[in-house]
Order: sequence, then structure tokens, then C-alpha cells
Amino acid sequence: MRNRDADIVKRLDWITIFLYLGLVLAGWANIFAAVYNEEAGSIFDISQKYGKQMLWIIAAFIIGISIIIIDSKFYSGLSYPIYIAVLGLIVLTYLIAPDIKGARAWIEIGDFRLQPSEFSKLATSLVLARYLSGYGKKITDFSTLFRASLILLIPIMLIILQNDTGSALVYGAFLLVFYRLGMSGWVLVAVVYTVFVFSFSIIYNSFYVSIGIFLLAYGVYWYIARIYKFLPLYTYIVPLLFIVPWVIQYYFVPELPEFFPFAVGVLILFVPAIVFIYKKKSKIMFLTYFLTVASLGFTYSVDYIFHDVLGAHQQSRIRVFFGLESDPKGLEFNVIQSKIAIGSGDFWGKGFLQGTQTKNNFVPEQSTDFIFCTVGEEWGFVGSTVVIIAFILLILRIMYLAEKQRSQFSKIYGYCVASIFFFHFLVNIGMTIGLMPVIGIPLPFFSYGGSSLWGFTMLLFIFIKLDSDRDVLIQ
Repeated sequence: MRNRDADIVKRLDWITIFLYLGLVLAGWANIFAAVYNEEAGSIFDISQKYGKQMLWIIAAFIIGISIIIIDSKFYSGLSYPIYIAVLGLIVLTYLIAPDIKGARAWIEIGDFRLQPSEFSKLATSLVLARYLSGYGKKITDFSTLFRASLILLIPIMLIILQNDTGSALVYGAFLLVFYRLGMSGWVLVAVVYTVFVFSFSIIYNSFYVSIGIFLLAYGVYWYIARIYKFLPLYTYIVPLLFIVPWVIQYYFVPELPEFFPFAVGVLILFVPAIVFIYKKKSKIMFLTYFLTVASLGFTYSVDYIFHDVLGAHQQSRIRVFFGLESDPKGLEFNVIQSKIAIGSGDFWGKGFLQGTQTKNNFVPEQSTDFIFCTVGEEWGFVGSTVVIIAFILLILRIMYLAEKQRSQFSKIYGYCVASIFFFHFLVNIGMTIGLMPVIGIPLPFFSYGGSSLWGFTMLLFIFIKLDSDRDVLIQ
């Protein structure tokens, strides 16, 4: 038995474990600094946040050790039951949880709040790895991509139902996994394009965004026309199909809806486009027409959703992020104070427990979503850089180990872990310095909270266990 235990210890990747321990302990120290009160007890005082975090860290260590002891095949074999159980817990949370800051995402157990959505990322990673590692499964096949997307969509919809949009957005990280497994890079381009259309549809009038979409599509059409040597007459007729309806609307029937000229042009082009696509087998023409129609519909749907579906508070938050309005004492307060705290740390920082912005509680949520501003203020540019490098090393180490796995299940699961950590790391730090919208997601191992710490610990240590058995084929 001792030889077996020694063999397990020997096979563990201690570089990853030491990075984990360093980040967890650094996070604990910064939580202590964020809520430090000279009148309170020591760092072990469990009546304070840092004392509670200590208990959760101890529990996380126990969870990590337990995961290492359990057989690796357990995680593949029970991936679907774990997924279903976590989804059931999210539904239960929605039904019984109290409304906290507009979201029903936490089950209150005494003074402890359990957030099931933090464990849904783990469950989804296991199921995706199990499904995509199955025989004959290729992400390039539409049926496989559709089913894999459905695995993501179910928890996303349930989490959105809880009004926890930030946690739902984390699932966008799985697109990186799909891309690594062979999904076309054009899908990522389409996602980026959608984000741009969404942003411009909010910043500018939808009519002007539609003009931009049309000009972009016409540029592609003009390029195709040169390849297939269309008659010049056709190249001039296409824009007229949009210009003439616009003239009619603008000068003669102004009560027509704003999207009228684009709808008319797209409908008239429908039959000629289908005929051309069928005869020439042109994928570019098909994608151009399809994306043009989808983009025009999307930009006007964004306009409708933004003005007629979203509440006034949500509209204000989006406008503030895009710089369309200013609210320094309200919606912008957190980010402004966070940037002041980080900037005040200068190069070396003010020193441990010496942060004035922190001591005077200028930054709300400083122990949770904005924990990184404590690092910036007390440890300065140097300390912030060290933390960032540690996260990058952890993510790169996970990717390196994922590439070495013999089992496809372990490899895909490793990609999932790296992508989730990367998304949290990028967005959370981006929030604190004003480069990302404030969507309320924690910084792994740093932000205060038992659910997030346990969720990230389980996510990482399952991969550490799988890596220790990298020569075993896990199905």
C-alpha cells in the first residue's frame, strides 16, 4: 500500500501543485489585506472573511487530496450523472434561493452561501471531454458540433434564468476548446464579428450599422464579380436594389420602418442569389448572403432588445461601458476607485496592509470581484506582474500537460480547464483596470468565497489526477 501511495505522489505534477498553492496563499493574504481591521483578531479569526477563507482553503486541500486518491476512471464514468446532478442543483437553486442583488444563484446554508453555477463549469468540462473523446467524434462534423453546443447551452440557459449573466458568459471559453479540436477559425471570426455588430448597434443608429454591413457585403460581392467576370451592369444593379427603396421611404413614404430598404433589397436578391450559388457552387457567395441577412436581422434585434426588453438599469450599465453616458458616483464608481487604487500602488506598492484606498473601503466588492486592485495598491506594478506571470505559467503548464496526454478524454478535459482559467483571469483583471465590462466573475484562487475556490480546486485537481495516469487510456 505504501509503495502504491508513493507511486501516486511521484507521478503528480508538482509544478502545477506548487503554482496552485502559491496562488491560493497569495489570495488569502490579499483577502486579509482587503478586509483588514486593526480592531479585529488575527488572520485566523473565523468571524472575519479571511478566517472563513482559511477554513475553505483547508477544505479545498482536503478535496484536492481526495480527488487524487480516487481512481481516474471515476471522473469519466460518472461524468454524465455529475452533469445532471449539478444541473438539477441549479434548478433547485432557482426555486428556493433568495434574491441577492437581483440574482437567485446562491443557496444559503447558515452563514455560508453555495453557488452551484461554480461547479457547473466542472461538470460541463467532464461531459464535453467524455462526449468528444468518443469513437468517431469530430468537431468538424455538424452533428457533433451541434450536440457539443447543446451540452453548453443547457447550463447557459439555466444560469441566465438565475439572472447571473456573468457566469453564463464564462461558457464562451469553450469555443477555444472547439477551435483546438479542429473547429474552423471562421467560427471564431464570426463570433468576433457578432460582438462588433452588437457593439456598433448600441453605439450607433441601426440604420447606419446596416449601411456598413451592406458596404462590407457589397465589397465581397464585387470581389466575387471580378472572379466570375460578371457583366458590369449587374455590379451596378445590386446597390440600386437598396438605394431605390430608400429613396421611396425617405422622400415619399417616411412612415415605413427604418429597415424597409434593406428588407426589400435582400428579398429581391433572394432568388438570383440562390440560382447563382446552385450553379457556381460558391460557398463565399452563400456565406456572404447568409451573413448579410443574419447581420441585418441581428442589428435591428439588438436595437429592439436594448430599448424594449432590457431594464433602465441594464441599459445604463451598457451605455456607461461604451462611454455613451457618465455615472462616476454610480455604475462607474467601482471601476474608477479600482483604477485609483491600482495606480496609487506605483512601481513597488505601498506595502502589505498599507493600502489607503483599501483601508478606507473606497472599492466596493474588493475582497471578491475587485481583489486584484488590492494586489496593485499594496504590491504595485512588481507584485501585479508576479501574479499575472503566475497565472500565465499555470495556464501554459496545463496546456503543456494536456498535449502530453495519451487519453483523448484527459487531453480535452485539460483544454477545458486551461480555457476556463484563461477566461476568468483575462476578464477579471480586465474589469479592475476598466478594459472589460463588469460582469461579476471571480479571480481564481484569489477572490473571497468557498464555492469558487472549491470549484476551481476540483477543476484543477481532477486534471492533475488524470495527468498522473497519462499512460492509461481513459474512455
